[in-house]
Amino acid sequence: MLKDEYKVYEEKMKKSIESVENDFAAVRAGRANASVLNRIMVDYYGTPTPIHQMAAIGSPDPRTLLITPWDATTLRSIEKAIQESDLGINPSNDGKSIRLAFPQLTEERRKELVKQIHKYTEGGKVAIRNIRRDALDNFKKQQKASEITEDELKMVEKDLQKMTDDRCKELDKLLENKEKELMSV
Repeated sequence: MLKDEYKVYEEKMKKSIESVENDFAAVRAGRANASVLNRIMVDYYGTPTPIHQMAAIGSPDPRTLLITPWDATTLRSIEKAIQESDLGINPSNDGKSIRLAFPQLTEERRKELVKQIHKYTEGGKVAIRNIRRDALDNFKKQQKASEITEDELKMVEKDLQKMTDDRCKELDKLLENKEKELMSV
């Protein structure tokens, strides 16, 4: 019975880690990567729509992304959405497609990005700790209702703490790898 309930909280923790991984993917490391566009929403006939659902995204060289919309009328709105985003790149529009040229990152920008990924990691850890707290509250209620024993509660607390520590270590490893990627020239 308790194992089934563990699985629910374990899945929530895994989703928190996936969320941090998605945040990391959106942080550019000086190379052209289409995932940096995932968060940018374009107003498409009144509906916020991701760019990858409106256009073909290619990479003709390591430092350039080429966005070719399927509907030519959306070119201006895609360009506007990219300019308003926190991407920090000015798009160039040739009438048929948009080019994003990724400049080499400066040391200052690299440090800003490292701070940003540290914030994402800390947010992920907070989410994982909140899941642990919710789980403990749930199990304490069960113990008060005499559904589980005090010994089972102690065992659950220990297991949840280990699960939390493991997930936080996983986030630290992800952070370390992303930090190395960002700081390498």
